[in-house]
Amino acid sequence: MSDTMIDAAEKPQFHLTEDHHPEGSTMLGFWLYLMSDCLIFAVLFATYGVLGRNYAAGPSPADLFDLKLVAVNTAMLLLSSITYGFAMLQMERNAKAETLFWLGITGLFGAVFIALELYEFAHLIHEGAGPSRSAFLSAFFTLVGTHGLHVTFGIIWLVTLMVQVNRHGLIPANRRRLMCLSMFWHFLDVIWIGVFSIVYLLGVLG
Repeated sequence: MSDTMIDAAEKPQFHLTEDHHPEGSTMLGFWLYLMSDCLIFAVLFATYGVLGRNYAAGPSPADLFDLKLVAVNTAMLLLSSITYGFAMLQMERNAKAETLFWLGITGLFGAVFIALELYEFAHLIHEGAGPSRSAFLSAFFTLVGTHGLHVTFGIIWLVTLMVQVNRHGLIPANRRRLMCLSMFWHFLDVIWIGVFSIVYLLGVLG
């Protein structure tokens, strides 16, 4: 047995120095998560479709919804999607400061979206149109509230990634995480377009 083989056998190896993260596995796993989230929202949309006209002699969407406020809220979320796209472009340029800047703007737009949604909920409850008033309102609060919780989680995730990028830079792990959050954020935009069209527009104009 050669000296090299003896030395290798005597030195214990506690970890591998090379990257053992399978290429593309995170993205595949995140796509699977998004598909499961699609199923959740599909069930909520279907529930709203069944219960959305059961007013129990209470207020209807035309009586409750302020389309101007909802349009502003929609603009906030759509703009946040655009600014996240700018952040991803800066990430590709390896521009750390610019990436953090656009991520911060995205977070601000998301925070305004949540604030307006909470204001709408508080106003409806104050008017006596809480989730227990009718099946329509139960389905409404569940669907819109679930989307709002997703956006809140996305903001927390975004702030966490901003801290990570600030500390460690645009390393491959942070780039991968930013890509996953990008998919999640744009997914929430698509869901909200469905909410705005089906719940608000059809509710008020239908």
